[in-house]
Amino acid sequence: MVDRTDPEAAGEQWTEMLSQMNEQFATAIEANRRAQEEFIESWADAMESAADGEYVSDAMEGYNRAYSVWMEAAEDAMEEATDAADGDTSPSDFRDLWLDAANEAFKEVMSTDAFAAATGKTVNSAAELRKASDEAKQASLHELGFAAERDIREVGERLVELERRQHEVERKLDRVLEHLGED
Repeated sequence: MVDRTDPEAAGEQWTEMLSQMNEQFATAIEANRRAQEEFIESWADAMESAADGEYVSDAMEGYNRAYSVWMEAAEDAMEEATDAADGDTSPSDFRDLWLDAANEAFKEVMSTDAFAAATGKTVNSAAELRKASDEAKQASLHELGFAAERDIREVGERLVELERRQHEVERKLDRVLEHLGED
């Protein structure tokens, strides 16, 4: 046991504790970095594969429809600018024109199968990242000496088992008491 009145021993103990915490923190940071790296790789793969094959023409059609919406908005903006010179339009009309065009262009792109495929793969990648992140978080908590979810679940299972055993012992005790009461 360390003598708490010895400042040198207390300093060594403190240094050792900080060293352990630093190591655990570095391990947690590295695990987090790996999880982020895996997510970026899976996201890039999803985007790359979504751009391949069957979805390319659909994506291009959606892009072309969105481009048409923007070009129509540009033409309308020129008309609005002419009307503005005459004093027949307000700045909010320009804003509304471009907001409506942006909404319509997004609808055109988002209604494609290519967008749906890319979104599905991105959601899948995000789910994988979350799983990896949760695992890294649980491992970090465990390494730092905190109760992780699996530790709490294990304690809960043990408590349920102890309660089951307690009830079993109580039933046996009741039978013994009944048997003794009969004599």
